Amino acid sequence: MDLSRRSAARRQLLLGAAALLAAPAVALAQPAFPSKPVRVIVPFPPGGTSDLVARLLADKLAAALGQPVVVESRPGANGIIASDFVARATDGHTLLFASAAHASNATLYPRLPYDSARDFVPVALVVAPGPMVIVAHPSLPAKNVAELIEAAKKNPGKIAYASAGIGNTLHLAGEMFGQMAGVQMLHVPYKGAAPALNDLMGGQVQLMFNSALAVAPQVKDGKLKLLAQTGAKRSPALPADLPTVAEAGLPGFEVTGWFGLFAPASLPPEAVKRLNAEVQRAMATPEARDKLVLLGSPEPPTLQPEAFAAFVDAETKRYAKVIRTANLSLDMPGNEGTRR
Repeated sequence: MDLSRRSAARRQLLLGAAALLAAPAVALAQPAFPSKPVRVIVPFPPGGTSDLVARLLADKLAAALGQPVVVESRPGANGIIASDFVARATDGHTLLFASAAHASNATLYPRLPYDSARDFVPVALVVAPGPMVIVAHPSLPAKNVAELIEAAKKNPGKIAYASAGIGNTLHLAGEMFGQMAGVQMLHVPYKGAAPALNDLMGGQVQLMFNSALAVAPQVKDGKLKLLAQTGAKRSPALPADLPTVAEAGLPGFEVTGWFGLFAPASLPPEAVKRLNAEVQRAMATPEARDKLVLLGSPEPPTLQPEAFAAFVDAETKRYAKVIRTANLSLDMPGNEGTRR
């Protein structure tokens, strides 16, 4: 074999070896995200604030991602059923739309079926922290916080307040109120804010801590009345004469609600970054900003994934203090509250 033929054969051998080495990389290459429909799991029943915001976000994401984004409700156990479902998802296209309950559950439940920090990656803050309101049935004589505290002191355990479940933010707001006011009210948990609100309008319970967005139609129609807002300062989205709980007699009282998007920890960083960017764009649209104003959070979220993860960690620690002060603990399975 002459020199030129030997050189040509050598080149063919080297090209063949290079192709073999490259083959595993080609086989392992993953399709761009998303490659199929995306599911957004909501931990509460349809009709509540989380469901309304999740559907708004899903519509915007579907247009941006070029794939259907389907909202699916899996209510129960203060969001744990939905969170466990997402933590176990292996399709790479299942996300969790969670409230602050995702942060509080880490302390409330000593034996969660998942690890809130290890099994999830925080993707994006969807709704920045905003105040809730204290809303009451018209049959409750109290017209403000001072009168509510007075009535609760005269009737220990008789004023019933509804929540979206034991350990939910709406429940913890009531716990904080009772602790700081030195009163005892009857907590009535439901499997979501929507059924709780229905019973409040029916007069089965007298009180509720909820988002302004969720109760706005009922307040406008005179079916419910506002007593106070729960932020550190008055929100421009709420009536100018509606005081904060802190102003009305409980200095230092502050409870805010927020919503975020989480994914199983296996979601690739590139997908997390893309979703974060698309969420920020979606929540900056005029339609979304109108909803944010009603939630007391007029500015669209701008946190990057790392900053959102730090925010969730801080919220987990903040709620841990409230839960331990309330001496509240929950056992799995089931949704029964116990005192430590």
